[in-house]
Amino acid sequence: MYFQHLDEIWRDFPELVAGVVATDSITNDVSVDTRIATFNSIAEERLTAGPEGEFPEIQAWRRAFSRMGLKPTQYRCASESLLRRYRKEGSLPRIHPLIDLCNAISLAYAIPMAVFDISQITGYVEVRHASGSERYLAFSGETEHPDAGEVIFADEADQAHARRWTNRQSARSAVRDTTTDILIVAEAMHDSATDDIECLVATLVEELNSVWSVTPTSSVLSLSSSRFEF
Repeated sequence: MYFQHLDEIWRDFPELVAGVVATDSITNDVSVDTRIATFNSIAEERLTAGPEGEFPEIQAWRRAFSRMGLKPTQYRCASESLLRRYRKEGSLPRIHPLIDLCNAISLAYAIPMAVFDISQITGYVEVRHASGSERYLAFSGETEHPDAGEVIFADEADQAHARRWTNRQSARSAVRDTTTDILIVAEAMHDSATDDIECLVATLVEELNSVWSVTPTSSVLSLSSSRFEF
């Protein structure tokens, strides 16, 4: 299996930096509370200085959404949605130790991250423009079809695993209690994205190793090295 952005995405968004991490042997019987608190404190300190909309990481994604023809205050990247909710409510709902940990890391870095259950993916994952025929399973249980030209995460079976790029993941490949093999994708476009993605990937690898005693594979992708095999 592999993950990649198609050349059209790199062409239209040359400032993109992507980090990917894959591993197996994930379980739901671990505690990540202390680790979450550490990352949350980083987010809290940043939010004390100003709202998430002023963060360069978020501003870069708002510009990208505008370039895709989307209203950025209607469709937000995942990290902005998390930060906004955390600022208003002071916490995030607990879902699964892996998702809870990744959400906390996303808060700290203000960078959107997608976490996929590999067992629900067919063949590969490509970030590309939709044809409009792909199938997206919403968390409501309804099947949607992305708009033609919309940036999606798609697999070989024409399943859309995320809509509007970093806006909304599919229920089909969401992490659940039975999940063991996972793929994590983090994407950024701000000026220091390369350094920040490299740091985020290193953080993810360290946390996964510490919590689950696994040895993940990882990479930082670019146009010249755009495919990650896992």
